[in-house]
Parts: sequence; structure tokens; C-alpha cells
Amino acid sequence: MGVTFKTTHREPLQFGFATANQIVFGAGTLRNVFADATTWGSRALLVTGSDPNRSASVRLIAAGLAGLEIVAYSVAKEPTAEIVDAGVRLAKAEACDVIIGCGGGSVIDAGKAVAALLTNGGSVLDYIGSAATKRLSLPSAPYIAIPATAGTGAEVTRNAVISLPQEGMKISLRSDFMIPKVAIIDPDLALTLPPSLTASTGLDALTQVIEPYVALHPHPIADLFCRDGIQRASKYLRCAYQYGTDLEAREEMALVSLYGGMALANGQLGAVHGFASPIGGMFSAPHGAVCGRLLPLVMECNVRALRKQKAKRTLARYGQVARWLTGEPQAEIEDGIEWVKALVAEFRIPGLSAYGITLAHISEIALKAQSASSMQGNPIRLTHDELSEILTLAL
Repeated sequence: MGVTFKTTHREPLQFGFATANQIVFGAGTLRNVFADATTWGSRALLVTGSDPNRSASVRLIAAGLAGLEIVAYSVAKEPTAEIVDAGVRLAKAEACDVIIGCGGGSVIDAGKAVAALLTNGGSVLDYIGSAATKRLSLPSAPYIAIPATAGTGAEVTRNAVISLPQEGMKISLRSDFMIPKVAIIDPDLALTLPPSLTASTGLDALTQVIEPYVALHPHPIADLFCRDGIQRASKYLRCAYQYGTDLEAREEMALVSLYGGMALANGQLGAVHGFASPIGGMFSAPHGAVCGRLLPLVMECNVRALRKQKAKRTLARYGQVARWLTGEPQAEIEDGIEWVKALVAEFRIPGLSAYGITLAHISEIALKAQSASSMQGNPIRLTHDELSEILTLAL
């Protein structure tokens, strides 16, 4: 005889799921994928970071094996409207029909935005910001995303984060048309990543598998990526930081980053990324380090507020996160928070004051964070005072 379980009332499940048209993962996959690149086009704009050596292998393979003519475009910082618009002008002037982005999240996002505007026309500011009047209506130019760090998961998301200093915010150019044609995740590219960058990007990846899992509206498919991603990060992030040439650790963290990208692209984020939007727009602060500094403080504040509201379902999720992080089946929520705090301390993540943030900025950042899109996914609405407290502790 079957067993019947009584269910509790909840909203009916409704969700979609989108990711890159093709995901190719593994050491050495660059060469295999580019062997079939002749159908993508003949002339490619290669968007890179400030260090051309990090994308040298991509350039050699794309040109040598696939026969693509390469035009290089370096992005030395988080993309602004000016940087993206300049990339579009270069791509048009050089008759590029393919865009390749190889680097960290900023590079991947810049390339994504260039690919979108190459076919849709206009400036970034026509589509985002206070004066925006247009929506992306045409598919992007073929875009190949190749992450060289393990952090943002931008290779599988449908948005590009653009810094708008004039508005003091970072805002996403967003459309399903922007999902990359191909995402190539080759962990070999991260083997030379320095410890400091491994730490900040790794903490970003960790944040992006924790926030969607405890979000206001969890996504059942994203949950699967979060569960596996948290457990892999707990085992391998320290190893990648301490032993940068350990390929297994690099593979595992590349997978965590990929999971985080798929989770956030289809689920929700939370207060950590809600803060990161105005902080990144107002200050020259590395996104991953900001996320790492804020993560345990946001977890602590959320849990305190959730307990006041007796939100048992979400608190149970925080408890599960603690057990995955610590590997202890009896771990309590506080154990998970302390685990993250210890990791941030070990990685020597600086306080927000290192980027010029002072007590005088707290109220403005908190106010802007309240309206950030990521904040809407936080499992509980935090007050201006609670947000200010988090920022003060993070200084």
C-alpha cells in the first residue's frame, strides 16, 4: 500500500530555463571547439582584458586552427557605455562578423554587449539608464564566451553588467538574444591566476550558488546547481587559492562558476549583489572582493530577520547551506556563517573602506541598493537601517 503525505500550501510551480546554445567544458577544449569554427564567420573581434598574454592561446588557436582573422580589443576595467560603444565602432570598421570574449566577467560582459549592439544598433545608453528608449529586438552577432577566471558565470547568462558612473550604478543590459552562442570553459586558462584573483572570483562564484538557493523564489532546476556548487566550492576553493596549478581544483571551481551563472540567469540573487550594484557604480571596487566581504554579513542579517518572521522554509535552506559548507551533518546555520567568515579572513579580503567608502556614503549606498534588481530576490525585505548596519560592519 502506498503512503500518502500531507502537503503544505504553496504557489504552483511555474518556471523556464535558458542557457548558452552550446556549453563545452574541459581542459584543452579550446582546440577541439575552434576546429569547427568556420561556420561562425571569417573575421572576429577578440575582446580581452588588459593582459594580452592571458588570451594568447585563444588568438593562436582561433587564427591558426579555425582560420579566423582576429581584431583585438582590450577592456582594462568594468565595461562602461563608452567602452562598449567603442568596441562596436571597431567591430563595424573592421567588418567583424563574430565576437569572442576571453577573460573575466567584465570582458565577457563587454563582448556580450558589443555582440548585441553590432546587430541592434545605437548606443548602450539607448537601452539602459535613465534616458533609455529602446529594447533589443534582434539576435546578437555570433558570440563565443571563454572565461579565463572562475567567478561570474557570465558565459551562460543573458545580461551584461554595464557601469554607469554618471548615475552611480551598475545596470544590466538584458535580453534572451544575448545568451552566448557557445560557452567554452577550459580550466587550463585559470592555472596562472594569482591567489588574490582566485580568492575574489571564487567568492563571487560561491555567492552565486548560495544566493539563488535561499532566494525569495527558489528555482527548482537552479537548486540542483546550487546544491552541487556549494559542496564543490567548500572542498576546492581553498585548494585553488593555495595551489593555483592544481588542475583538479581549477576544474572544480570552473564548474562552480558555471553552475552559479546558470543559477542566477534563471533564478534570483539577493542583498549581496543588491549592494554590489551601487558600490560598483560609485567606486572602483572589484566585484568579487565586495561580494566576499558582504556575504557572511548579509547571511547573518537575513537569518536574524527571518527568525523574527518565523520563516521556517528559508531558514531550513540556510541550515542546509551550513551542512554543505562545513561537511557536518549536524551543523547549524551559525556554523555555516562562521565558515564563510573564516574563509574571507583567510583570503585577506579587505574592508570596503579600502575602496574609499566611508560612513558618509552608507546611507546613499543603502538607498540605492534597496531599488537594485538583485535586492528584489533577497529572501526577506531588509530595512534601510539593516542595510546600513551591514555596510558599516563591512567597512
